[in-house]
Amino acid sequence: MAILSILDLAPITEGSHAGESLRHSVELAQHAERWGYHRFWMAEHHNMTGIASAATAVALAYVGAHTKTIRIGAGGIMLPNHAPLIVAEQFGTLAALFPNRVDLGLGRAPGTDGATLRALRRTYESADSFPNDVQELLAYLDDPKPGQAIKAVPGMGSKVPVWILSSSLFGAQLAAHLGLPYAFASHFAPDYLQVALEAYRANFKPSQYLEKPYAMAAINVFAADSEQAAKRLKSSMQLQFIALRQGNPGPLAAPVDDIENRVDPAALAAANHALKYTAMGTAEQVHQYLRDFVAATGVDEVMLTCHAYDHEQRLRSFEIAKDCCFNKENP
Repeated sequence: MAILSILDLAPITEGSHAGESLRHSVELAQHAERWGYHRFWMAEHHNMTGIASAATAVALAYVGAHTKTIRIGAGGIMLPNHAPLIVAEQFGTLAALFPNRVDLGLGRAPGTDGATLRALRRTYESADSFPNDVQELLAYLDDPKPGQAIKAVPGMGSKVPVWILSSSLFGAQLAAHLGLPYAFASHFAPDYLQVALEAYRANFKPSQYLEKPYAMAAINVFAADSEQAAKRLKSSMQLQFIALRQGNPGPLAAPVDDIENRVDPAALAAANHALKYTAMGTAEQVHQYLRDFVAATGVDEVMLTCHAYDHEQRLRSFEIAKDCCFNKENP
């Protein structure tokens, strides 16, 4: 069975604020460390009033300072938004502070809208240089070459493990070509999961970074003491996803018992399709879902995320899920 990790978006709930969300992230990471989760990743999103992890490296420094052993990392940094040297310096700094604990997942999508891209001084065309930017970043994190003029300080020689993240075949093929570990965003983009995994494994080239393919997939988890309680937990994420698709992103809404009667059926169907890969229900149901998911995909690692309104219930979801799968070697 695959090992388990956590993706945290530091959700900002209605009536709350970013400071509280980030403190909740630290508490979740501390619990995850005690429970035996392997990684704790955070993701870069901009202009999202329901997500507090935009300054991902800063948030990870806070988490790292309050944990001891769990790996921390980005899932991911949207590289088109940044100069590779800056990312190398940021994650080189994290690696200097937290040796042998830091991962760097890279995404090609901007992770935001066009107006925000302009505010970041980027364009959609920035993504066209993603393969070259990844290789530039890898070079900054490697041992410096004789005569190398530009060095990441901190960063050079840190060899922070780099992952390629995607929801399409492009990222799978790039990860395979470069011989890097690969993570698929199936928690919100389910359609190409299987074909992307197949393309990654079929085209993988052993490298200085990895001898054989290593694949991870992300899924949502809403676990509770009853199936109805788990369904209610999920409703907050459904409501937020619908609002995002309608161009009205906002804080994470309180859960409801009758979401089918609260929203347009077509909008709910679209949200449910995007959230197809969701482990929901009691401990037995969630564990069985995880076992079936790993059997169907063959992934080496599953990254769980839970956008639940109540922090204690979010902790409980991860606590219930933790007993399923820790017994496989990992990079």
